[in-house]
Amino acid sequence: MRNTCFLILCGLWFSISAQAQKATDKTSGNPIFNGWYADPEVAVLNDSYWIFPTYSAKYEEQVFLDAFSSDDLVHWEKHEHVLDTAIVPWVHKAMWAPSIIEKEGKYYLFFAGNDIQNESGPYYDASQGVKNKQGGIGIAVADHPGGPYRDYLGKPLIQDFHHGAQPIDQYVFKALDGQYYIVYGGWGHCNIGRLSDDFKRLVPFDDGQLVKEITPEGYVEGPTFFIKNNTYYFMWSEGNWGDSSYRVAYAMADSPFGPFERAGTILEQDPEIATGAGHHSILHVPNTNDWYIVYHRRPIPNQGRDHRVVCVDRLFFNEDQSIRPVRMTFEGVQANPINQ
Repeated sequence: MRNTCFLILCGLWFSISAQAQKATDKTSGNPIFNGWYADPEVAVLNDSYWIFPTYSAKYEEQVFLDAFSSDDLVHWEKHEHVLDTAIVPWVHKAMWAPSIIEKEGKYYLFFAGNDIQNESGPYYDASQGVKNKQGGIGIAVADHPGGPYRDYLGKPLIQDFHHGAQPIDQYVFKALDGQYYIVYGGWGHCNIGRLSDDFKRLVPFDDGQLVKEITPEGYVEGPTFFIKNNTYYFMWSEGNWGDSSYRVAYAMADSPFGPFERAGTILEQDPEIATGAGHHSILHVPNTNDWYIVYHRRPIPNQGRDHRVVCVDRLFFNEDQSIRPVRMTFEGVQANPINQ
């Protein structure tokens, strides 16, 4: 009898535990994984969801990139140090804002390194001389989204300051005509460049310019693009990344070169939930009408400059294809298996 009761109690415990687990797994929750991270890049790669964020810490501690993968947007697996300064020796700090893209079976991970400065920059130190400009935007490559990665060029792809844009916050995408472009830029300027087929260089435009400036009103940093119904959506972050003014705005155009007229703010602080929401990317689940925004925000109460976490919420459109303001949540999103 005692054994029977024990087995019944065990059965009840497992049943209750399973129900509790099922209840907690209904949504992703926000943040979607543990740790301080920012600038998340989301993509569907190798039949899984992947997120590549910046490790949010002091610049001198930002010497690696982690990645996270999921089959359903709810359960995330951490892949530690998919890239670090041991692999990319020309970077010694401030490894930022990864951007991932697949091309011909290879996975190219673009990143910024060293927070390089020029004479007009806020942290330019004349005593450092050329060291101020040693860094920029680089590329790593692998046969699998989780690596192992290797330094693709052995040097930055973009190191110079063009049109006043600091070479950070890169995003790479394929245009409707099949051409791959890189958009990037901090310090209130955004540039677009045309990538060679092998991603080893920028291809000058017909007028001889290596990159063109496409800065819209209010732009500060964190550019990203997506295409819907043959329309280019250009999105960026405004305000100050270190405080509650951080937010996301967007524009729409028929060309990746614009002109881009600011259409409005679609993500900003909610004092009841979080502040400093920005530097995001967009996920479209293949073969569905499901769209998501993956972004970082500052929890309340905030524990410091680098206390930023990665979150996901739904993205919706109006009948005219403009974007509705995003409602930040603690719940996150429901499970959405990639192979549905």
